[in-house]
Amino acid sequence: MIFDSSAAAVVKKRGRDIKASQQGDGCRNSMGHPIIAVDGKTCLPTSSEALKIKHRGPGAETTKPFASITVREEKPFDFFRVLCEGIVAGGTAGVVVETVLYPIDTIKTRLQAARGGGKILLKGLYSGLGGNLAGVLPASAIFVGIYEPTKQKLLKMFPENLSALAHLTAGAIGGAASSLVRVPTEVVKQRMQTGQFTSAPNAVRVIVSKEGFKGLYAGYGSFLLRDLPFDAIQFCIYEQLRIGYKLAARRDLNDPENAMIGAFAGAITGAITTPLDVIKTRLMTQGSANQYKGIFDCVQTVVREEGPTALLKGIGPRVLWIGIGGSIFFGVLERTKQFMEERRPVTGDSHKSK
Repeated sequence: MIFDSSAAAVVKKRGRDIKASQQGDGCRNSMGHPIIAVDGKTCLPTSSEALKIKHRGPGAETTKPFASITVREEKPFDFFRVLCEGIVAGGTAGVVVETVLYPIDTIKTRLQAARGGGKILLKGLYSGLGGNLAGVLPASAIFVGIYEPTKQKLLKMFPENLSALAHLTAGAIGGAASSLVRVPTEVVKQRMQTGQFTSAPNAVRVIVSKEGFKGLYAGYGSFLLRDLPFDAIQFCIYEQLRIGYKLAARRDLNDPENAMIGAFAGAITGAITTPLDVIKTRLMTQGSANQYKGIFDCVQTVVREEGPTALLKGIGPRVLWIGIGGSIFFGVLERTKQFMEERRPVTGDSHKSK
């Protein structure tokens, strides 16, 4: 084979021109087509032929087999934003649920408060709703406002296999924080539901005058005994079911699915905590009579005088109320959170590739 030295010179010059073109114009091949930057130094052609790279000798730089992707750095945890969104979403969900299901809650309360087979009145099922909403709104807002940032913080701290513990802990913390508002609200509501008062302001005035300020926190211990495990279990079941459903479906959940999972979580938790709810109702509605000396005395008295089944009074309305309430609450909660997320101001970082 005859080797033409002039042709070799042309080929060599052509190679230098290509290399210079790649450095000057920013990674283009001899045909003018763009090629992918792998490590900021090496340029790989996009054509299938050019991607077949030969092995280089010792000491030569090894080309990476995949293109680098610009990854946006994780933003710092925005506690204030999550808190505010949780307050709005929680307050909205709480008010909607309480308004829709208040009559069922009234029937449940009257069943639990009745002694010795007393008759259950079906009049005034919305008695005390206005005053109750005045307490439910801030209580629900505080609960979700505390729960959401606490949950997100704990999920980052705990390993993935302990996510249930993060949800349980966040639910208990949120319940404890909101109890400062929920207990007085519950005391006034249940005494109005049982016909002791006709208006919330009058109920507060009479309770404070006869029992002192602590009267508004009657049954506080039993409330915590019921609501801390209730909140922890309900939100844990809900969050864990959502995680499992998402993994199975490989997509985000829609509104009916969120509502269905919320209903199941609420119904199961409501049934489990019914005895605690009965004790809480008895302590909150006893007034200044002080029939019960405390949680354990209340349990013993109810079981001795009415039998163990009395601790399950109102389980039907309670499961129905909390099941439907869970469906509405979590459905409204997720929809409100999504609504606010869609209208969140777009920052400059949002335009970067993920």
